[in-house]
Amino acid sequence: MAFSSILYSPVHFPLREPRSHLPRSRQLSVSAALPPAADVAAVADAIDGTTIAVIGGGSVAALAAVLSLSDPEKRRQMQAEEVGGGDKEVVREYFNNDGFQRWRRIYGDGEDVNKVQRDIRLGHSMTVENVMKMLLDEGPLAGVTVCDAGCGTGCLSIPLAKEGAVVAASDISAAMVAEAEKQARNELLGGKEELPTGLVLPRFEVSDLESLNGKYDTVVCLDVLIHYPQNKADAMIAHLASLAEKRLILSFAPKTFYYDLLKRVGELFPGPSKATRAYLHAEADVESALQKAGWRIRKRGLTTTQFYFSRIVEAIPA
Repeated sequence: MAFSSILYSPVHFPLREPRSHLPRSRQLSVSAALPPAADVAAVADAIDGTTIAVIGGGSVAALAAVLSLSDPEKRRQMQAEEVGGGDKEVVREYFNNDGFQRWRRIYGDGEDVNKVQRDIRLGHSMTVENVMKMLLDEGPLAGVTVCDAGCGTGCLSIPLAKEGAVVAASDISAAMVAEAEKQARNELLGGKEELPTGLVLPRFEVSDLESLNGKYDTVVCLDVLIHYPQNKADAMIAHLASLAEKRLILSFAPKTFYYDLLKRVGELFPGPSKATRAYLHAEADVESALQKAGWRIRKRGLTTTQFYFSRIVEAIPA
């Protein structure tokens, strides 16, 4: 098996019931024209540790030899020692500093992003759109309580609030929460003193996932499990499920041989901004964790662009 160039075509995202197909009226399709594959050396300077690099050229055998020279785990240990803790402390430190500046640009709509970051922006916005479609398929969101766990700069919280949902949003990064709150006020108030009738400003707080509590109609956690190894992800999925009464929506970087290899390639180019460890998760492992918590997957989907890969599952009580 060899890697030459990646062939690109429009990306389609059908949400489907397990072992069956939704009617055409309920299918979700998103298309995006993607550019040719980038050279990995050029990509390396543009991405960070939460991003999976795509390569063009070389055989698996040759790539494996190169990978054997890399020791990303040692680099991660050194980074953890610098901030005095483990994964959580590294993530908090990163997203309060360099990571915040980088991802605020990616999640925003400014022009100060490179080609790779623009592609990741596209992928993340597709995931948000797909989740909103998934939620709205079940009916209006007015008055529905939603926990946005790991809200970032409010990319999901704000659209939810615009639909009338009562949103409790949190993030481990105080910088992210402050930015999300500012964006929410700007977009929902629009310079006015009062919100339009029926809308409620999201309630933002600085919190890690482990500290979340309460009960919500729906809990959503997008692209956060990438910071959790599988043994910790299992407990976190169970915890998030305990907060949800009707629905739990998760997105995560899927663990396959191909994606895992691409992630390893990205780790060969640490760069000053690659400060967080990225964990991929097999869909079967996520499903098993949900089943142990008493939930079953009802819908599944996959968002892919050139540099962004995200599996979405919607689970309901079994």
